[in-house]
Amino acid sequence: MKTLNYIKLNEKEVSSVVASLQQLLADFQVYYTNLRGFHWNIKGHGFFVLHSKFEELYNDAAEKVDELAERVLMLGGTPANKFSEYLKVAKVKEVDGVSNADDALNNILETYSYLIAEERKLLSLASEVNDEVTVALMSDYLKEQEKMVWMLVAYNSK
Repeated sequence: MKTLNYIKLNEKEVSSVVASLQQLLADFQVYYTNLRGFHWNIKGHGFFVLHSKFEELYNDAAEKVDELAERVLMLGGTPANKFSEYLKVAKVKEVDGVSNADDALNNILETYSYLIAEERKLLSLASEVNDEVTVALMSDYLKEQEKMVWMLVAYNSK
C-alpha cells in the first residue's frame, strides 16, 4: 500500500506538486553549496558577522533540502540525489570565488527572490489538490525568508 492511500491524496493530482518539490530540491542544493562557498571565502570588514550568518543560512538550507526530499517521498516520488542531476535542472546557478560581502549578499537576495516566487507557485499548486501539508511547509518557508530578506536588505543598506 502506498503512503498516498493513507493520507488520502491522489497520485495523479499531486504529480505537479512533486515535480515542483523536485525543482526546489535541486535549487536548494545549489543554493546550499553557494552559501558554503560564501562562508568559507568571505573577507573584509563584515567577516565576523557574515561568516556566522552564512553558516546559519547553509544549515537552514540543509534542513530544507531534507524536508523537501522527504515530502517528495511522502507524495510518492523519488527525490533526486545526484548533484549532476541537480545541476541539469536547477535555476539557481553555481557561483565560485565570491569573497566580497556585497556580491555574496546580492546573490543571496536574488536567490531568495527566485525561491520565494517558486514557493508561492508551489503553495498555489498544492492548495488546488488539497495538499495542506505542502501548503503549510511553503507558508513556513515564505515567512522565514521574507523576514530574512528584510534583514539582509537592512544590513546591506548604505
